[in-house]
Amino acid sequence: MPDARRQARIAAAFQAACEAELQALKPGNVSVYADGHGMQVQDFVRSAHAAAPWVAREGLGVGARVLAAVTATRAAVGCNTNLGIVLLCVPLACAAGQLDHTGTDDGRAAGVMRLQAALCGVLEQADRHETEQVFAAIRLARPGGLGDSAAHDVREPAQAGLLAVMCVAQARDRIAWQYAQGFEDVLGTGLEALMQGLGRGLSLPDALSGVFLAFLAAFPDSLVQRKQGDITASALQQRAAGLLVRYRQGADTVDAGIREQLLGLDRELKQQGINPGTSADLVVATLFAAELLGWVAISGESAGNGF
Repeated sequence: MPDARRQARIAAAFQAACEAELQALKPGNVSVYADGHGMQVQDFVRSAHAAAPWVAREGLGVGARVLAAVTATRAAVGCNTNLGIVLLCVPLACAAGQLDHTGTDDGRAAGVMRLQAALCGVLEQADRHETEQVFAAIRLARPGGLGDSAAHDVREPAQAGLLAVMCVAQARDRIAWQYAQGFEDVLGTGLEALMQGLGRGLSLPDALSGVFLAFLAAFPDSLVQRKQGDITASALQQRAAGLLVRYRQGADTVDAGIREQLLGLDRELKQQGINPGTSADLVVATLFAAELLGWVAISGESAGNGF
């Protein structure tokens, strides 16, 4: 049966993760440092508030939660602010809702393995009807650079379960890659970078900047690839790799020099209409997973060893 208290905690964790990400300096993305791409910080805050109850809604599958969250977001802000975030966070929320963490203190690695196992089970069970619901959500959100697909086009009726469809799409979309690969970026690269930053004594916003750079340096941002092409995405990846080296130097603070470089890149990317949105979506998912695991407590609703 649905657990109202657990749903409230997961919804609060989702909303807190979305809002905390906006405090971080992430070049090219909307943040408290600068609006961009025709969107403002408050658009994302309203989106998080609208989507949170549906992300956490027990008794619904992945597809139904995604569609309801995107529908609520569209009604709240009239544009696509969080499709990628919702696609990443809904499976994590579904998995967390299946886990009983009561009395569990089996170490961080074991906690990740348990969450990942539950996550893979959730995705394997998502049938063709859920794929239809996700397709409907994508059509409603109208993400940039969507294009056409020879197989499993979202404008056509679904022909397979959600995991199979995402496996086909993984080569061109890093969010689909998470589905196909057990959320390895989020639960690996992302959590490692987050805990390294916090372990250095960085503030949460500065630690999240490091998570963003870690993703941007690890692979070309797939939104940039779709909208501006491989050359632009690869060049941005190389710049991020250099910035990440500088970012990781020092002790418990991000020095003024690297911060100014990040601000400069932020202005440059927004002037050119370049939005590394996939990397930003992965940051939200990472922080959400960290709270679900009980590694951080940002929502005021955290439950010790997780949900």
